Amino acid sequence: MTHSKSIKLLVLIVIFFGGKMVAQESLYQEKKYIKAQDTLLYRIMYPKHFDETKQYPLVLFLHGAGERGNNNKRQLVHGSSIFASEKNRDSFPAIVIFPQCSKKSFWANATVDKSSKPIKLEFPLDIGPTKPLELTMQLMDDMALKTFINKNQIYVGGLSMGGMGTFEILFRKPEFFAAAFAICGAGNPEATKKYAKTIPLWVFHGANDDVVNPLYSVNMVDAILKNGGKPNFTLYAKDNHNSWDSAFAESELLPWLFSNIKH
Repeated sequence: MTHSKSIKLLVLIVIFFGGKMVAQESLYQEKKYIKAQDTLLYRIMYPKHFDETKQYPLVLFLHGAGERGNNNKRQLVHGSSIFASEKNRDSFPAIVIFPQCSKKSFWANATVDKSSKPIKLEFPLDIGPTKPLELTMQLMDDMALKTFINKNQIYVGGLSMGGMGTFEILFRKPEFFAAAFAICGAGNPEATKKYAKTIPLWVFHGANDDVVNPLYSVNMVDAILKNGGKPNFTLYAKDNHNSWDSAFAESELLPWLFSNIKH
């Protein structure tokens, strides 16, 4: 391939994927959640032909550390397309929320040691939530009061830092969610006592993950089993940290998620 053809191909790829991202962003409306002096940036996507007289499932998605910031855009990089696809919007009409964590904070309360790879993590249970997670929980509480939200179909999922946030929000709101999924995350195994028996979970990780050790997910699954839960667990033999690509390609992920209804 000539140099000029390579450049043309690259331009076409950038235009294609850039166009897809812009179209995707337009489906997720920009919002701000303001509580006292604090602000949480988030994006929200409503179902096709949204009707306030009907009820819809509500999905919360927590992004990874690389998507933190204050542009209310970066959090859509991973995961937003699976909910925004035409097929899934038709099959699973739902309200989907992508909040954005501020740059210097985290979803979960974690002590992070980056002096080695994979990083070392500890999750204390005796302190309150981080400000971004606190605001997210308040936003979800407010959303759950809406008449068009099906309170028996509220879900949460996340990847990496967001997987850690998923485990933590389940600990802090064990009665709130109908099901959850955590991709390449980590958490405190002791916390699973609060939700192991009541919240269906699907945990994903890459066996080659050199950022977040897959043993963190193994330990969480082990604790859930010991505390009476029955989680799905998928360990991808060839995946590194970006196991979310494989997880989002799972044809059963959304059917499984939306099949879980609180009774």
